[in-house]
Amino acid sequence: MNDLANFLQFTTWPPRLDWLFWASLTMVAAGLLGELVNRRLGLPRVVGYSVVGMLLAALGHGIFANGAMDLRLRLVVDLALGLLLFEMGARVHLRWLRNNKALLWSSAAEAVASFVVVGYGLTLLGVAPLMALSCAILTMASSAAVIGRVGSELKAAGQVSERMAALAALNTIYGVLAHKLMMGWLQLDQRGDWLEAIAQPLYAFIGSIVVAIVLARLTAWLMRRLDLRNENSVLMLLGLVLVALSVARVLNLSTLLVPLLAGMVLRNTTERPWVWPRHFGTAGGVLVLMFFVVVGSAWTLQALATGAVLALALLLLRLLGKTVALVGLARVSGIDARQGIALAVCLSPLSGTTLVLYSEVQMRHPDIAAVLAPVILSTIALMELVGPIAVQWALRLAGEHQPHTSHSEPKR
Repeated sequence: MNDLANFLQFTTWPPRLDWLFWASLTMVAAGLLGELVNRRLGLPRVVGYSVVGMLLAALGHGIFANGAMDLRLRLVVDLALGLLLFEMGARVHLRWLRNNKALLWSSAAEAVASFVVVGYGLTLLGVAPLMALSCAILTMASSAAVIGRVGSELKAAGQVSERMAALAALNTIYGVLAHKLMMGWLQLDQRGDWLEAIAQPLYAFIGSIVVAIVLARLTAWLMRRLDLRNENSVLMLLGLVLVALSVARVLNLSTLLVPLLAGMVLRNTTERPWVWPRHFGTAGGVLVLMFFVVVGSAWTLQALATGAVLALALLLLRLLGKTVALVGLARVSGIDARQGIALAVCLSPLSGTTLVLYSEVQMRHPDIAAVLAPVILSTIALMELVGPIAVQWALRLAGEHQPHTSHSEPKR
């Protein structure tokens, strides 16, 4: 056998499959399962992607398999989430928000209600105040990835669809700001330096705005000269977004705020109607698929066994806060109570944004992250499956989805 191995020039014997094979096999499995759940069960494809990730985690190959987050997989999350946030930001009409002040109040109300109800509710269940506050902040933002992907897949259009994109973009901004303030407070608690505690969040916020404006200006300049329907132009646009995210990572800025704010600046400072390639073409589509697989793997059996019950309570409290706020202000903002309920359910998913915020806590305050892990990771695991289905149900409740058609083989 050794002679045969030498003749065939194998470096190892028996031959071993490398990471590229397993990554490719994962992509194929996720794509096939996504199509299966969509065609046979009428569910969003992302459910299938997430199930593959959950199976990987169950087999011990999740993003937290070694205790800390795998930085290579974190890069996939940052890149894919950046593309989705950029697309979502480009759908936010600031003029609409200025003309409909009640919608802006609804946005603030649902975020504050979610924070207060989750934080206070968890303390009533016996959770320490610091942990309850941290959980409330980490789960304030809705999942732009789930909302954007499911809405796009269903070709949803209407009041609820437009509002869920706008409110998800806004509560992502609120969530990131609250998270930066929390990180500054934790820094103050450890070092007692007020200047550092205040300066770091300000630096991250202002720096993210500057990079976002530069990205928006470069994108607008590029798109005035190129056709977005051209594949080469799409790759250049994708490259610009990835460069901006790399700069944000190097400068310790927010990889969530930069693409989101850039999309908002681009949409609201240019008159040209942009025709966006879905998820920036094939390369972006691959990143999005892998994103849901990776986030789906963000749990461990130990975390689920310890924190599942508390995670379920957190999700119910969060949904309660959003529902009360949005239904209470529904009439004032121009929708009815049923649309208010649908909108609250549409904003219930959380996944990648929470994962990114949690990973930053884990890097800087591992002792606090270790206490948060069972609840936060269980919350992400539960919502990876329930979240897309909840958005689909809510859009159907609002009557803003395209009816699902079964895909059967053509008759011969």
